[in-house]
Amino acid sequence: MAGEIYIGVGGWTYAPWRDSFYPAGLPHKRELEYASRKLTSIEINATYYRTQSAASFAKWRDETPEHFIFSVKAPRFAVMLKTATEAGESIERFFNSGVMELSDKLGPILWQFLPTKTFDVEFFDGFLSQLPKDIGGRTLMHAIEARHDSFKTAEFVALARRHGVAIVIAGDSKYPLVADLTAPFVYARFMGTRPDAPLGCDDKALARWASYARQWAEGSAPAELPYLTQHKPKKTPREVFLYVISGAKERNPSAAMALIERTSN
Repeated sequence: MAGEIYIGVGGWTYAPWRDSFYPAGLPHKRELEYASRKLTSIEINATYYRTQSAASFAKWRDETPEHFIFSVKAPRFAVMLKTATEAGESIERFFNSGVMELSDKLGPILWQFLPTKTFDVEFFDGFLSQLPKDIGGRTLMHAIEARHDSFKTAEFVALARRHGVAIVIAGDSKYPLVADLTAPFVYARFMGTRPDAPLGCDDKALARWASYARQWAEGSAPAELPYLTQHKPKKTPREVFLYVISGAKERNPSAAMALIERTSN
């Protein structure tokens, strides 16, 4: 038994993809429809920059096939506030904006902090306490991406584990790589694609990330990744959300599709 593996990219509107990923002449309004039939998940980025309407979430839900999953990047305002109380008000507004219209296609919520944000145990304990566990009977999944080296501490891992929040595994990037498993699911972002590789990276890198995804889905923790604690979570199947982000963005759909192929066998 293994958990489901969802693989995709960030967003679906990117002009260079119209020369490489999307068929020539495809109407822009059908890009999500097309991408969602080639990928198994997409990380919505627009929600980070501005509030989206309930109608937009419902439209995205209806344009994508059954079993497709969105992750949603939470609004930047919530992660830039100075106190957990202020953040809580922004968090509440976000969930009241209509995101739950994604229904069964709602996957993890990504809370991405600026690289300048340092670890403060009191703030983050308060912040994570504000994240709703469920809404309307639907269990919510939360992932936190901390991009400052001060988060490379066992105290941060313990805090995330206590709240059941996943720490984003930032692969092949300049950000701290913390692979400790702290939630019933795994959220990874692979940022190492290159413009000179037709599939974004070489076969070795694709094989490595496909292997990681399969191990996480089976409930294992890849031995070669760095861990801050000795804690060994119970080996149970986990859902895996793996996104090919940044790097050579024009290559990311090809890399994601290659990873889907390698994890489907």
